[in-house]
Amino acid sequence: MTGSILGFLGVLALVGGGALAKHAYNNSQQTLANPEYGEAIWTDEPADSIFPETIGGRDGRLGDLTNSKHGYWRRLGISPETPCNKGLTAKTLANAERLGCRAVLRATYVDPTGDMVATVAIIVMPEGTTKKQELVEAYEGLENEGAVAPLAVPGTLADGWKKPDRNGSGLVSTSGDHLPYAIAATTGAVDGRAAGPLPGDWAEDFAEGMADKESWFAEARILAGMFEAHMDDLQFQGSTW
Repeated sequence: MTGSILGFLGVLALVGGGALAKHAYNNSQQTLANPEYGEAIWTDEPADSIFPETIGGRDGRLGDLTNSKHGYWRRLGISPETPCNKGLTAKTLANAERLGCRAVLRATYVDPTGDMVATVAIIVMPEGTTKKQELVEAYEGLENEGAVAPLAVPGTLADGWKKPDRNGSGLVSTSGDHLPYAIAATTGAVDGRAAGPLPGDWAEDFAEGMADKESWFAEARILAGMFEAHMDDLQFQGSTW
């Protein structure tokens, strides 16, 4: 009887030990997000990962931002140039360089109608939260000048995309200590049409001289916001411990 009990306890010990070993092995296979990877996204992620082929969705631009089934903006081209002075307009560049701008990554997108183009810029700032937020604050009052130098893409709908064609812009900051980026976007018409004064009664609802730019600015802000969320996704998907 004693031998049977000891044998039974021995089996339990083996089973228990095996379970503990399996548990330890499973724990070793878990993927844990590395938030500090956010600081390396701009150097370690492929360009077409930072700037996905499509981004956004028609249902409020929510859900899987890079799901091509719901893509709102389609990428036309990515700039191979990353110096700050290649990607930003004069006053924004001056503020960015004063605050320690390290690089500017740009790509151009077109909306589903084929009527609106936009250039997005990932502005790489010093690590931490202070400088990127200061850049956003310094942008207040400069909206009409835009922040991003448009990226023309030969052979596409953005072939003639240039500074005078800008109708709207936006600049936002990523959140958190490990995402040292400000994100800017500028929008314009594929045919180069400039936003003009609102006609008739609509003009009365706006300040004197206000053009029909609000929708252009709204699209730029939404697009910049989508890339803010996308960078946050890359931070937790791109690298694991």
